[in-house]
Amino acid sequence: MPEQSNDYRVVVFGAAGVGKSSLVLRFVKGTFRETYIPTIEDTYRQVISCDKSVCTLQITDTTGSHQFPAMRRLSIAKGHAFILVYSVTSRQSMEDLQPIFEQICQIKEDVRKIPIMLVGNKTDESQRELDASEGRALASKWKCSFMETSAKTNCNVQELFQELLNLEERRAVSLQVDGKKAKQLGQKEKLRGKCCLM
Repeated sequence: MPEQSNDYRVVVFGAAGVGKSSLVLRFVKGTFRETYIPTIEDTYRQVISCDKSVCTLQITDTTGSHQFPAMRRLSIAKGHAFILVYSVTSRQSMEDLQPIFEQICQIKEDVRKIPIMLVGNKTDESQRELDASEGRALASKWKCSFMETSAKTNCNVQELFQELLNLEERRAVSLQVDGKKAKQLGQKEKLRGKCCLM
């Protein structure tokens, strides 16, 4: 499928097994699968409102392995916004995001103008290794937004993607396809600061 110039590309990064695909599938299809199936790279599309017209939200669900560095570089170069996912049950999964964030900084240069969400997933699990305050501290250091989610219980999944779009300053993008709501969101977005912690 050829890429449209009005596509809005969101790239989801994170270690294997943190729930990247689960978050994307829960958002796009409203489904959750219990079994873990490793992803090489999948792209999902959803129609959204963009600058008072309609565009396609293109979500790229990347591999959790480090086997494909060229694919990662290309995803970063083409991405408009990024979701960096770790599991609250694995400190290592948070540490694994550091080189990805550094690569985004290197390729995109001024990341302050780029919507980035740091996401602690699997909040439904009882065996936490990371507290929400640790996620907030890292997001503050990286000057990005932070949210905790559970793809399994559908907690904050819709809110995550809406918040990511709210961070976009170059154009008004919204999950609402109704133009009036999108315009209101665009005005609200201008009043808000660049980074807000949830």
